[in-house]
Amino acid sequence: MAGRTETGTAVRGEASNGTGVSGFSISGTGVFGSSSNIGVHGKGGRLAGFFEGDVEVTGDIRCTNADCAEDFDVSGADKVEPGTVMVLGNEGALFKSQQAYDKRVVGVISGAGNYKPGIVLDKQQTSGNRQPIALMGKVFCKVDAQFGMIEVGDLLTTSPIPGHAMKTSDPLKAFGAVIGKALRPLTEGQGLIPILIALQ
Repeated sequence: MAGRTETGTAVRGEASNGTGVSGFSISGTGVFGSSSNIGVHGKGGRLAGFFEGDVEVTGDIRCTNADCAEDFDVSGADKVEPGTVMVLGNEGALFKSQQAYDKRVVGVISGAGNYKPGIVLDKQQTSGNRQPIALMGKVFCKVDAQFGMIEVGDLLTTSPIPGHAMKTSDPLKAFGAVIGKALRPLTEGQGLIPILIALQ
């Protein structure tokens, strides 16, 4: 089936239950879209696109959201608030951080503020409590300035306040316990600021 139009939609398919448009080819291209603007546009309530097999991209992949996250099992049945600093437990599940300079720190629950995860790894259906942990990129993080005023560029580590980060003041203790780098200052109290995840 071919369609051509100067404006509007050349080919349209609609189905209340099933496939709206289907393309099949033994040796060629099943479905081809070409435009000076957007070649193929997908929109879905659950998924905008689903692929079985490899995907090859010759141009850039542009993710409009912020961080690269990975789903982890989180202890307990309740969801942990985005922005919370998380550490590894003995059984592999994650807990809110509870102590300063904790080398078990793995990252921050993604999705706080106006930063959402751009990529989520290890996404799988499960009956357990799994949440995305920001491992790279920008994420909003709960921080506490009572242990030292936080300035842009300061390295952050876990604090004694559950789920919060603080400024590092002891380089020896901070080794292996750094979460990332502050992208905004916090002069006093507790707050939610963007940080650049840089586990080290």
